[in-house]
Amino acid sequence: MTTTEELLDIAREAAAAGAAVLAERPEVAPAGVALGQEQAGLQTKSSESDLVTDFDRRAERAVREVIARRRPDDGVSGEEYGTTAAEDPSGYRWSIDPLDGTTNFVRGIVYYGTSVAVQGPSAHWLAGVVDAPAVGRRWWATREGGAWTTGTTAEGESEPVKLQGPQGSRAAGILATGFGYDPERREEQTKAVTAMLPLFGNLRRLGAAALDICMVADGTMDAFAEYGLWEHDWAAGALIAEEAGVEIRRPADPNSAEAPDWCVAGDIGIPHSQLRPLPTGL
Repeated sequence: MTTTEELLDIAREAAAAGAAVLAERPEVAPAGVALGQEQAGLQTKSSESDLVTDFDRRAERAVREVIARRRPDDGVSGEEYGTTAAEDPSGYRWSIDPLDGTTNFVRGIVYYGTSVAVQGPSAHWLAGVVDAPAVGRRWWATREGGAWTTGTTAEGESEPVKLQGPQGSRAAGILATGFGYDPERREEQTKAVTAMLPLFGNLRRLGAAALDICMVADGTMDAFAEYGLWEHDWAAGALIAEEAGVEIRRPADPNSAEAPDWCVAGDIGIPHSQLRPLPTGL
């Protein structure tokens, strides 16, 4: 029988393998200096601002190699290489974002990382890890096992700290959000955020949804809401926040291109029925 601790161990190894690729960035350009076309192997996807790099692809291959070695019969869904199924499926499936925050990574902004989560045969998310090498942070959780974080210091990795979600008042808190690449979608998102913002002390848009959601889990942010995230953006972070006691609304469909929906972490101050576009199922 597979345990959540075993799955977490694999998720940690896989996320660390992806993060190790991202940690090579300072060898190419220091923080605060943007990568050039040749340095990053830079290409675009859905728009001129939707970027993908050789680092994205190499990091995903590194994550997949760990999973394939340790769980060869599991399915894998990744941002860069799609979904692959085993010949003799186990019923477990991994959702990975090798480089969440590609634009930040390219421009030398430190908020980016590797996100790895696994879903079991019952469709429950069982383990998740977000590893952010440039800020020296790792967050993780297992289903019904709590959520935790560590940081990196000069002496090495700090002792794990159990997460409890936001502790302050919403009126003095920070709302985290993100915006899509499509101008029309971005306009809708802006209107929705405008309705929430008066209920918070301020707003942050860091450019990496997985890190945003983890920061709600550890209380750095007080709530998060974004329309149009893909499953790989939220899979690990949502489990981590949920296990920290944060209320989570996951998008109804993993495919944001076909069925965009809202991902919400925490108390956004308004009923979800007031969000526009209306969340799926409401």
